[in-house]
Amino acid sequence: MSSWLMELGNGLVSTFILENRWKWFASGLGYTLLISFFSVLLGLVIGVLMALGRLSKSKILRGISGIYIDIIRGTPTMVQLLIIYFIIFANVNIEKWIVGIIAFGINSGAYIAEIVRGGILSVNIGQTEAGRSLGLTQRQTMTHIIMPQAMKNILPALGNEFVVLIKETAVIGMIANIDLVGAARKVQSLTYDYLIPLLSIAVIYYVVIKIISLLLSKLEKTMRKADKR
Repeated sequence: MSSWLMELGNGLVSTFILENRWKWFASGLGYTLLISFFSVLLGLVIGVLMALGRLSKSKILRGISGIYIDIIRGTPTMVQLLIIYFIIFANVNIEKWIVGIIAFGINSGAYIAEIVRGGILSVNIGQTEAGRSLGLTQRQTMTHIIMPQAMKNILPALGNEFVVLIKETAVIGMIANIDLVGAARKVQSLTYDYLIPLLSIAVIYYVVIKIISLLLSKLEKTMRKADKR
């Protein structure tokens, strides 16, 4: 038992302490959260536009939105990332983390589009009719009446999408070792120890996602209390 604890201690020292390797994990966590956060923001913009397209009376807009959602949801995230980096941005000098934001944002947009669409459809159609009867245009009704109510159903799902995205960003290692997985790979290349670095990033992912999940749960409870009032 003591020898196992000694090996574990030595493994933690070589993983985090030597040469300040903990900074690699701190930097990796920073990039992971940065990419995830801005990807969700980009995905939200794309998702809202695609959701409105899906709900549009225009067959062209419905068709474009439907094709986008179908293709993005039907292909692996890793393949999309590789296509964007090695083909679309092949001859462009651009930071790899920005490529990650674009790729994950486009991917997330397809899922957020369905979340937003579901949130809009969850609002009683009587709300739309009430807005139009007051003389509001379709855009004004959507902006001032439908969307504020739909956001209550959309926000928790968006939080879950953010959690999923944090885990999905691990595939950015296919183009750059800048995230948590990249930090683990750097340590593994020096120590030839795969167990401690992998367990370490698993714990880091778990703790971060647990904290975010608790915050989202608290937000959801707050919104429910507001509804009861």
